Amino acid sequence: MAGLEHHTRPVHPALRPYVGDLSGYAYGGDPPDLHRGLPSRHLTLVITLDEPLGIAWPGAPVEKFDALVGGLHSTAVHVGATPSRSGVQLALTPAAARVLLGLPAVELASTVVGLDDLLGRPARVLTEQLREAPTWDARFDLLERLFLERWTDDAAQETRPEVGWAWRRLCKTGGTIGVQQLATEVGWSRRHLTDRFTAEFGLAPKVAARVLRFERAVGRLRRQPATRLAELSATFGYADQAHLTREWQAIAGCTPRQWMVEELPNVQDFVPAWVAESEV
Repeated sequence: MAGLEHHTRPVHPALRPYVGDLSGYAYGGDPPDLHRGLPSRHLTLVITLDEPLGIAWPGAPVEKFDALVGGLHSTAVHVGATPSRSGVQLALTPAAARVLLGLPAVELASTVVGLDDLLGRPARVLTEQLREAPTWDARFDLLERLFLERWTDDAAQETRPEVGWAWRRLCKTGGTIGVQQLATEVGWSRRHLTDRFTAEFGLAPKVAARVLRFERAVGRLRRQPATRLAELSATFGYADQAHLTREWQAIAGCTPRQWMVEELPNVQDFVPAWVAESEV
């Protein structure tokens, strides 16, 4: 996309378990009218540097935010409907919800909330400072400073170790491990694992597995758009190409090829290196 700039910087080492690369974007021209914010293993934080950003779940009205956090979700959210052209965007791990935002990931699941609703005045001050900062490095310094001030190990201890382990195991296998096998490895019944997992993340393990498999397929198409869909299906464990297309319709609201034609590449789908490596 002509006139689109990306700026990235590795995050402070202490924040790496919780925050991906610091990233910023700026359109030289008008942003796309519609973008699908696709589900992934991450929560998303966006702070605009100009106008509020429009967000809408399919069939719902547009809400506008100067700064927002989107939780884990299993269907695409629509982004756009505003003239906002620049901002910073971060990928947060579910653990970051407790450690940096002060609440479990389940409270943000399948929703988008204003950052000031979570952090209050510090979020409003940060937004103003980011807009006044003269360089991307200065903006990234401000973001790091806020998160380092909020970082607390105590919050992370509230997550059951078995639940955290199950999340990491799902991510490591790209969602290909069965829920029953996962429960057996944890030492819980399938029902107990599903209940505790859902209570922490807001997605059942089976749903999270679908999202993770979809995320890996999206990552491959981003890097290798010429990949045949039949090959993509076989590589990421779909029964066949028709199964892949049905899952894509259910999660993204369109076919893989429609998404590629309409939205690849797109700033909101920009994947920092640390995320892309996890999708291989």
